[in-house]
Parts: sequence; structure tokens; C-alpha cells
Amino acid sequence: MMGTAFLGYVLPWGQMSYWAATVITNMLTVIPFVGKEIVYWVWGGYAINNATLARFFSLHYLLPFVIAIIAIYHLFQLHKMGSGNELGVKTNYLNKISFLPYFLIKDIFGICVLFIGYFTFLFFLPEALGHSDNYIMANPLVTPSHIVPEWYFLPFYGILRSILDKTYGIIIMFVSMIVLFFLPMLDKTNIRSKTFKVFHRFLFWIFVMNFIFLGYLGSQAPISPYIELGVISAHFHLLYFFLFIPVITLFDYSLNTFFLEKK
Repeated sequence: MMGTAFLGYVLPWGQMSYWAATVITNMLTVIPFVGKEIVYWVWGGYAINNATLARFFSLHYLLPFVIAIIAIYHLFQLHKMGSGNELGVKTNYLNKISFLPYFLIKDIFGICVLFIGYFTFLFFLPEALGHSDNYIMANPLVTPSHIVPEWYFLPFYGILRSILDKTYGIIIMFVSMIVLFFLPMLDKTNIRSKTFKVFHRFLFWIFVMNFIFLGYLGSQAPISPYIELGVISAHFHLLYFFLFIPVITLFDYSLNTFFLEKK
């Protein structure tokens, strides 16, 4: 989804679109030995040009179909395996709540709330989240004073921009994205819900505020103290997954073992 959004952001061919494509595609140069050749292959030449735009348009058209296939597969697995619950207990079919009308009404309500926010920006505040420089025709000879991506990329851009070492920054940024795939392996507790875990819930909300703060840092100029704060926030983002969650899981396991032995 992020790749599709990025490809679509390049298509207007404004200043921000052009230089965002320059920044993102140049990340491939960190690949040893063949990085620069891969960048030229993606560009379709030795610079970003019409061939690059044509390739990005084709991918932007095709990737939503890939997303749709993955979504359909997800629904298939959900109906095949069933979903979890906050208590972490296994239930039989007699104890389950039917989809109609309970969950259908909840889903419709959630969709309505989502569309209210979406249409508010679409109809009344179309310029609020964009950047005025993107209305300027792309010019490879003029670099914007401050390259800012779209708002939904700002937290990850804050991570990338704060770490001065290019290779390390790119690694940290991509790890911060794919870490969600490893979350089921990092959190092994039977009860995944934070409803009964006060300390874990507290850490989770700190993580959410840190993520929003990373978005704010990504929108600021790359100067002190934003760079230093970005480094701290980026590493806290990863520590939440690779340190805090495993430690809490271990603590819960030890606590449950202790009470079972007492019984």
C-alpha cells in the first residue's frame, strides 16, 4: 500500500513528486555492487525522465490488483481459521456471536466515521495535507529548500532523515515497517489484548505518541534538535517491538507459571 501511494504521488510530476522519487529511488544505491545499476534500471535511463514516469504509472495501476488479491486471501483465511478474541480463549461455534447483525452494524458505523473524516478533507480542506511546491512543474535543476513527503510518510521519513548514515538509516526505516510481520512471533502470550495489562497499555500509548511525534519531526527542517530527537524516537520505535514486548511476554509467562505452581 505504501508503494502504491508513493507511485501515485510521483504521477503529478510536481517539484515534490520529482524530488521524492529522486530520494526514494536513490535508496537502492545502498545495495552492494549492483545498487547503482538497479537505480538506472528503475529510472529507465541515467536520470529520472518520461520512461520513469511511464513505469511508475504502470506499477501504480497494477499494484492495487495485488492488494485486492491479498485482501481476498486474508478473508479466505479468516473464514477458514476463525478470528481470535481479547480473552485469548478458544471458543466453540455455540458461543460465537453471529456476523449479522452485530458485527455488520459495527463495521458500517466504523466505515461511516472513516468516510466523514475522508470527505471532510476531500471536499473542504483539499490543500491542508499537501504541499504547495507540488503545483510547480518538476524541475531537476532546482532543488526545493525542504523536501517533504505526503503526511502518511512523515513518520518513516522522520526516521530516515534523522539518521545521518545513509545505509543505517535505510535499514532502520525498512525494519520499522516490516517489524509488524514479526509481531506474532515476538508476542507469545495467550492473552494478546492489553485490556488486562496496565503497564503494556501504558507503553503502547507512549509508542503511539512517539509515532505521531516522528511524523512531526519528519515535517521539520533537518536541523538540531530535530535530528537528535528523531534518532531517539526512531530507536524507541524499534525497542518497543524488539525489547519491551518480549520482556513483557517473558514477565507474563513467569508470573503465570508462579501462580500455577502456587495453585
